[in-house]
Amino acid sequence: MSETAWILSAGFAALVVCGVPFAFAIAGAVIVVLTVSNIAPALLPQTMIAGTQSFSLLGIPFFMLAGELMTAGGLSRRLVGVADVFVRHLPGGLGLVAILAAVIFAAISGSAPATTAAIGAIMIPAMVDRGYSRAYAASLCVSAAVMAPLIPPSIAFIIWGVIAEQSIAKLFLSGVLPGLALATGLGMYVILKGLRDDGQRLPRASGREVLAALRSGVWALLAPVIILGGIYSGIFTPTEASAVACIYSLFVGFLIERRLTVKQLPVLVINAMKITAVVMAVVIVSNGFGVLVAQEQLAARLATALHGAIEQQWLVLLVLNFAFFLLAAVMDEIAIMVILGPMLIAIANQIGVDPIHFGAIIVTNVGIGMAAPPIGYCLFIGMAISKLGMGEISRAIWPQLIIMVLVLMLVTYVPAFSLALLK
Repeated sequence: MSETAWILSAGFAALVVCGVPFAFAIAGAVIVVLTVSNIAPALLPQTMIAGTQSFSLLGIPFFMLAGELMTAGGLSRRLVGVADVFVRHLPGGLGLVAILAAVIFAAISGSAPATTAAIGAIMIPAMVDRGYSRAYAASLCVSAAVMAPLIPPSIAFIIWGVIAEQSIAKLFLSGVLPGLALATGLGMYVILKGLRDDGQRLPRASGREVLAALRSGVWALLAPVIILGGIYSGIFTPTEASAVACIYSLFVGFLIERRLTVKQLPVLVINAMKITAVVMAVVIVSNGFGVLVAQEQLAARLATALHGAIEQQWLVLLVLNFAFFLLAAVMDEIAIMVILGPMLIAIANQIGVDPIHFGAIIVTNVGIGMAAPPIGYCLFIGMAISKLGMGEISRAIWPQLIIMVLVLMLVTYVPAFSLALLK
């Protein structure tokens, strides 16, 4: 390998091992390459900034803000109330409430961290009050949030669509069935655990309670209908849908729920900006990294080497999933997509995998990474809400991680499963 290739790979790895944050590690490796190479210093910054000038990426801050507005405006609480009346009487009832509420909220916010915060803040205290283990409650809310990258609208699919130059609407559709499969798998786990741990059921809701919950939650339930219906009917694009989600959240929060106030808005906007800034910082420095990787043709070389060493498609996909799982446990998921995107796309082309199907595989991996110890974003949010340590939540979440991996295998080896809605 060339000097540049060594710096990009070994230098970046060394910085990460030393505990340097990923965005700074990437930036450091890029700066060193610029210092020792003949690349024009002005070229890389221009390319890095240009990589963020995508209309599709505008969906990220808007969906982040929509999640904040919905939580503050009371929509998340309404969703929990609707879910509660339908499943609370089943074994593990409140666990099922958390899963169902997460499905609906994920279809509004598109963000796993936002879903964890919104559902966890309500369900973790409620489950603890009902006798559930705090670690189990926190792990379940973290696991349920993993559906957010899969169930449209999805911020992860937006980022991958930009990287891979694929239809974001088609990518959204490819995540629906995997997301529902994950919800089903987690639901079965909760029911089996509920049957084993007796005494966690609540009385079945009466017809009057169901109607009351639906009446009070109608505005919350309309949100995913408007957002997803608008996207797939062609009324607005996925990016425009994120702005619609914000407008709808403001309307409901101010005029219907009347829980939002003008004084709250600056705080909510700043919270969304903080999360967006972290995401975009990683995207910017990763773009620079990606430019240098492309210049050195590392992606093409690695793709050719892997395909030459392993000819069977199923085995290549298995190796990629295993590597991605290990990386997602210790590295930022967005950085993985942006940095390794060219290599992953080249490999997919080499082995003849449908690009939309491959996007579903990648985003499923990304979702798992958000819940995987030791650095999954959603884990840290669950820790903050539950006031538990990483070890306690990590021990409780392993059964859910196994379910996630099984869904990943289904997505990987049954292409029709993720592509069924595109027919």
